[in-house]
Formats: sequence, structure tokens, C-alpha cells
Amino acid sequence: MREEDPRARAAARAAEIRQHGGGLDEGTDEFYIPPNIVPDGWTYEWKRHKIWNQEDPSYNVQLRREGWDPVPLHRDIDHEAMMPSGWEGQTIERKGMILMERPKEISDEMRRIEQKRARDQVRTKEAQLAGAPDGTFTRDDPRVRPNIKKSFDMPIPEDL
Repeated sequence: MREEDPRARAAARAAEIRQHGGGLDEGTDEFYIPPNIVPDGWTYEWKRHKIWNQEDPSYNVQLRREGWDPVPLHRDIDHEAMMPSGWEGQTIERKGMILMERPKEISDEMRRIEQKRARDQVRTKEAQLAGAPDGTFTRDDPRVRPNIKKSFDMPIPEDL
């Protein structure tokens, strides 16, 4: 019995790898979620699922309290394409992460709460920096007033 030509087999496999994207580009985002698969009114995010193949029950409870539920694998064909054929699980998992969903209005509300908390922390620190202990000079003089910047510049390196 004669074996198949190894060059033809290699060419066929290379074509198959190219067709599926095969990670040939180092810049591929393994956790990219195509926007068209997210149902209207919902948000998808990757959440930690397992570390060293162990689940964290208390973290899972926290996620549920915050409104996160696993995205069902069999919702539609686009979701099924995110896992290898033959996958026996009911969820979409990747490198210890699980794809989860939550109503968009809850995600928007949580984002507003987190932004308010961050602004409050900045205001508290500004007050601490601008204040002076009792019995000392105030910081009203421009020579000693703190100069607080609320933005930053990040230089982008030129291509080498």
C-alpha cells in the first residue's frame, strides 16, 4: 500500500490552517468577541473561570451577584464556532476564562458607579494635597500650591 505524497498532504494542511486563521499573525486577539454575536441589550465579557484547572466558588458567586451568567454555547452557529468541534461543554471557555453575559443596562449602571468612585478618590486626594495641617501656612500662594494634572501623555515610539 502506497502512502500519500507528503508534499501534497503538507500543502492541504497549510491551506486548512490559513482558512481558519491558525494564529499566523502574532497580533491576533484570542479573546476578541465579534460585536455581531452579542445580542441587542446585552454585554459580553471574558471572566476568570479556572486557575490551575480549579474553579473559585466564591468568585463565581460574586459574578452571579453582579449579574453575570455564562453564555450558552449552543445559542447559535456563531457561538458554536468559538469552540472546537467535539467540545462537550455547554459554555465558551478559553485559557481559564469563560465568556459571560449581563444585561447592558446593568453594565452601564456598574460603569457609572465605578466612574463615580474613581472621581471621588481623585477629589479626596486633591483635598489632601491642597490642605495643610493646622498651625501651618496655607497653600494659597502659587509658589507652594500643588500642581495637579489629571491627564498624561504617552509617547508612541517610532517603528524601528
